[in-house]
Amino acid sequence: MSRRLMKDGRPLSPFSIVVMAVLALLWSIPTIGLFVTSFRTRDEAAASGWWTALLNPFSSEWTTSNYTGVWEGNDFAAGFINSIAVAVPATIIPIMFAAFAAYAFTFMQFRFKEFLFLLIIAVMVVPIHVAFQPMLNLLGPRGLGISGQYIAVWLLHTGFGMPLCIYVLRNYMTTLPASVVESAKIDGATHFQTFWRLVAPMSIPAIAAFATLQFLWVWNDLLVAKLFLNADNATVIVKLQQLLGTQGQGQELLTAGAFISIIIPMIVFVALQRYMVRGMTSGAVKG
Repeated sequence: MSRRLMKDGRPLSPFSIVVMAVLALLWSIPTIGLFVTSFRTRDEAAASGWWTALLNPFSSEWTTSNYTGVWEGNDFAAGFINSIAVAVPATIIPIMFAAFAAYAFTFMQFRFKEFLFLLIIAVMVVPIHVAFQPMLNLLGPRGLGISGQYIAVWLLHTGFGMPLCIYVLRNYMTTLPASVVESAKIDGATHFQTFWRLVAPMSIPAIAAFATLQFLWVWNDLLVAKLFLNADNATVIVKLQQLLGTQGQGQELLTAGAFISIIIPMIVFVALQRYMVRGMTSGAVKG
């Protein structure tokens, strides 16, 4: 009896399938609990665990008022629009600049190239929290005066995201065939033409992988949005944090609000997840 093969030609392991199914179930338990609790009243959620309602669905009290309260009570729809207005440019801008930098570090020769690349990598280990006070001074009323506007968080997320983006894209570009770039050079192509017509299309997996991560990070960010935006353009995560109230009086709305807030990130992840492994693992050995 021949064993079934995977797409890459390796034999299919029943043990691996069972292990992956168990891991997927364990990883999904918090989300399942969040979903079940979002349909329970505050008193019932406090009286018993979500698994009791799942095991005895007909003896539990279910409600959709949590979702209604979230959507109508704290202007969640505006939070979604603000999050999209923050997340989309804060994903595109760092990738755009980092892609040019990664190309230069990979295919161009200039003085102190390796030192500058190591300097960029070193910035990745610096916690972003230490930059908040200087950034508040720079972007606030005593500086540029743009704190509270979208451009402030775009600049911050661009600065915080670019080091990792340059690292990922540079490592991916080192796996591309250098002969293609050399052939373009011989044909008279400029660096700009080589980047846009050859390197950028071949780097789509890495670009899409980082775009997924950057979008998720920006969408789920609380600190930057809390510090550098105001009440008029607060993101959905800030709106979610405000649901709890000062004395925990809105805790029954948190689960419903959290589940609503993950809809768009889940759509983005599902749409681009096939690029994740290819983009993040390419260049992991060579670099």
